[in-house]
Amino acid sequence: MKITMKSMFSLFVLVSLVFTLVGCSSNSTSGANSKELVFWNPFTGPDGKNMQQIINNYNKTNPEYKVKNVSLKEQDMYTKIPTVVNSGKNIPDMTIVHAERIKGFTANEMLTPFDEALTDFPEIKEENYVKSGWDIGNLEGKRYSLPLDVHSFVMYYNKKLVEKYAPGVLEDNIVTFDEIKAAGEKAKKDNIKAVGITWTRPIFLSLYHQFGGDITSDGEKPTLNTPEAAEALNLLKSLVDEKLTNKDGEDPGQLFKSGKQIFYPEGIWMQNGLNEVKSLEWGMTNFPQISTDKVVNWSSSHQFVMLNSKDRNQEKTKGVMKFLDYLRQNSLPWAEAGQNPAALATLEDPKYLELPQSFLVKDEKQQETLKIFDYQYNGFVVDEIDKMAGDAIFGKVKIEDALKKAQKSVEDKISQNKN
Repeated sequence: MKITMKSMFSLFVLVSLVFTLVGCSSNSTSGANSKELVFWNPFTGPDGKNMQQIINNYNKTNPEYKVKNVSLKEQDMYTKIPTVVNSGKNIPDMTIVHAERIKGFTANEMLTPFDEALTDFPEIKEENYVKSGWDIGNLEGKRYSLPLDVHSFVMYYNKKLVEKYAPGVLEDNIVTFDEIKAAGEKAKKDNIKAVGITWTRPIFLSLYHQFGGDITSDGEKPTLNTPEAAEALNLLKSLVDEKLTNKDGEDPGQLFKSGKQIFYPEGIWMQNGLNEVKSLEWGMTNFPQISTDKVVNWSSSHQFVMLNSKDRNQEKTKGVMKFLDYLRQNSLPWAEAGQNPAALATLEDPKYLELPQSFLVKDEKQQETLKIFDYQYNGFVVDEIDKMAGDAIFGKVKIEDALKKAQKSVEDKISQNKN
């Protein structure tokens, strides 16, 4: 066979293309020899830009292992995680998961502990983090996660309406339900609502814990059908019955933004949306309380984990730790996204202390109000709360029937999960 210059050139192009494709393939994942740390997270909203800013700033320090940001829709990410771990392929080097997932992932032996890696990073330690965020990752004597933040469900208030209908209630930074009801009765004549029924899950759980309840009694058995749970739902239903809150289907956020509602329970991450309303003068305080004796603010936490992977060698693990140590000292952009970084080093930044949500972590007493529900079967519980709480509060179902049904459904799901 005669080899022409044309055929040789074609062969060269083909070989070059093969090597190019191989190169692209290896760069799309993080193999053992890659100098890139693939970072999965669920930050697909505006906060994703702030995380990308942190990563860009870190990569500019020219680390040996640069971070590649991969933001996925939350449900897609949680669907992918068990798939890639079981296959052993395309596993990210580090991942952000919600605190409520840690116990389940640990029980299913999906996580690599940080303990050995922490020996070279003495400042990544309990004293340097918000306690509720730090404690989540410590299970059975091992450290399975490290906290990025502690994000809480609080209460916004309209400054002008508080001055008119509830003067003085914010002197202790705690507003009780009795004070909310009193303000609402005064405001009725002006067609102003007292408080919004917003995301029912954290509203119910915050109240449930104030009444002394919890979603599990022993870490195994769920406890939803209890007198304390009924008390929480009945209190919320009384706000509806007394016409002190939004109607079912009515947008409480819009009522607050338009000056038609005094108080607005929501997450600290919602403040940027309120800032867009230039005519609205708002403040932020603790979630409403039954009394000042026991203050509870429902919270969650984004946690860094390392999913089990044969491709994450000792050098890459050290690269992960260097990024986390950098983040510990440089979390202000995350705070500016409306979050409370778990690293207490952020408290040294005067810009952070000017942010409204910073009051939640300024002192240990306030930090103790942050309640994270980290039950192993938390996912089953919150699914049922999401289904029943709103209907029970707005009188579509009887409270006792809703709780009984929710309890049985969670028990059934746990039983199926164990089989």
